[in-house]
Amino acid sequence: MNGTMRNTPTVSEINLKRGPAGLGFNIVGGVDQQYMLNDSGIYVAKIKENGAAALDGRLQEGDKILEINGEKLESLSHNAAVMLFRSAGEDVKLLVERGGSAPVNGPSRVRPDNESPAYTLGILGFAMATAVVLACVYVRFRPHIRKHF
Repeated sequence: MNGTMRNTPTVSEINLKRGPAGLGFNIVGGVDQQYMLNDSGIYVAKIKENGAAALDGRLQEGDKILEINGEKLESLSHNAAVMLFRSAGEDVKLLVERGGSAPVNGPSRVRPDNESPAYTLGILGFAMATAVVLACVYVRFRPHIRKHF
């Protein structure tokens, strides 16, 4: 989906009933994490298999969500949009736009709901610390290694 173009947009209403795993899709975008060039909207990143959205069949990856239960999503941060989805209740009405003309600007891999930026930074920090320890061990024992050759 990265770098693709879209055609004439269409807007439709989709009603979903929240299942055991929520609404069954991940979102990307927001004013703080633009997914489309010059567009801070909220987009469907991934439809989860056997989730409410997949079972309904109308929502598709790449759709722009304009409203949830009548509340507009424009000008929201990503986290504010996530909180709005989580507090939307059991019966959820989405106003969805499919199509458009802006090329995709976002990452080709979407971060799962349960993977926060802090988690990613923690993994990066752990990898860097491991590299430093290995470098120190190498420098400390390097003279001994050379003596054996």
